Amino acid sequence: MNSFNTKDSCAAKTVSQQQSEETVAAGRETGLIPILSVAPHARASAARGNRWGVILAGGDGTRLQRLTRLICGDDRPKQFCPLVGNDTLLEQTRKRAERKIPWEQILFPLTRSHRAFYLQELGIRPSQRIVQPANKGTAPPILYSLLSIEQNDKDAIVAILPCDHHYSDEQIFTAALDTAFDIAARRTSSVVLLGAPPQGPEVEYGWIELGPSAGGASFHVRGFCEKPAVHVARGLLERGSLWNTFVMVGHVRSFLEMVNAALTGLVEAFRKSSVWAGGEVHIEDSLYERIHSVDFSREVLAVQTRRLVALRLGRTGWSDLGHPERVIAVLQATGLEPWWIKEWHAPRRPQAVAARLTNPAVA
Repeated sequence: MNSFNTKDSCAAKTVSQQQSEETVAAGRETGLIPILSVAPHARASAARGNRWGVILAGGDGTRLQRLTRLICGDDRPKQFCPLVGNDTLLEQTRKRAERKIPWEQILFPLTRSHRAFYLQELGIRPSQRIVQPANKGTAPPILYSLLSIEQNDKDAIVAILPCDHHYSDEQIFTAALDTAFDIAARRTSSVVLLGAPPQGPEVEYGWIELGPSAGGASFHVRGFCEKPAVHVARGLLERGSLWNTFVMVGHVRSFLEMVNAALTGLVEAFRKSSVWAGGEVHIEDSLYERIHSVDFSREVLAVQTRRLVALRLGRTGWSDLGHPERVIAVLQATGLEPWWIKEWHAPRRPQAVAARLTNPAVA
C-alpha cells in the first residue's frame, strides 16, 4: 500500500479572447465573478460558456463524524475532510467540476454553522458562496441556486454535483459529464440523471428503474426506489436498474419547471427573496424559518420521472462516501494507507485516541 499524510491538508488569441482572459484573471484577483459575453460564432466557447455548476456542500455529514473527528480532531462535516488523498472531498469536487465548467460559473451552497471549515477551502472564492442559515435538505439550496443562475443566464445548462463522491476513474466521469451536457443542450425539456452500474444489491443507495431507450446509453426513467430491502435490491439488480448518483444536468428552465410542478409553494417563497448576483450572498433567516427540510430526490425527482433521462455511466468506480465502511473500501481498492487507518481498526481506547490527536508523535 502507498502511505500518505493528510494531517497538513486539515495558438494566437484574438483581441476579444485576450480581453476575456484578462477579465477572468481580474476576477480571480478581486474575488468578484465577471459575467462574460460569448460570441455567437464561437461554437465551442458557447457550448462551454453557458455551462453552470452547483456543488452541494451544506450537509452535516453526521454518519461519518467519528471518522472525521479521528482524522481532523474536530466535528467538521465530511466534505471538509481529506478522506481519500490529501484534498478534502469538497476540493476534489471543485477540481472535478472545473474540468468542464468555467470556475466563475460554479456556485457552492454552504451552511453558516460550517463557516470555520469552508473558509479553509482556498479554492472557493468568496464570490462563489451561497450561505444558508441552516441545513434544510437538498431542495432549498438547489432551488435558490437555480433561481440565481436563471437571473444571470436564461440559457444556462446546469450541473448539480454532490461533494461526497469518489470516482476511481475521473476521466470516464468527466467524459460522461460532457455527454450529459450535450444531451441536456439537445433535450431542453429534460433533466439528465447520471446512474452508476450496480456492483451488487446495495440497500443504502437509491436506485433508478429504467424505461425505454432514449438513444445511446440514455434511458427514460420508469421510477425510483430509495434504500430498498435486500430482496427488492436483488430484483432491481436483475432488471438492469442503476444506482442513483444524484448528479444531474439540465437546462435551468427545465429544472425550475420540474421543481415548480412538485413544490409550487417553495418556489413562490424563494422567488420573493433576493438572489446571488456575482458576490457572496447570505440567504435571509426569515426565508428558512418558513420552510421545512425538503429532500430533492424524494419530493422532486421521484414525482417528476417523465421529465428525466438516465445516462448510464461507464466503469467509473463510483462510490458515495456516506459510511466509514465505504471510505475504507475505497482506500483498500486504491492502495492508499493513511496515517489514521490502523487506529481506526484498533480497539477503541479513548485515552490513546485523545493522546494521538493531541500529539501525532504518540504511537
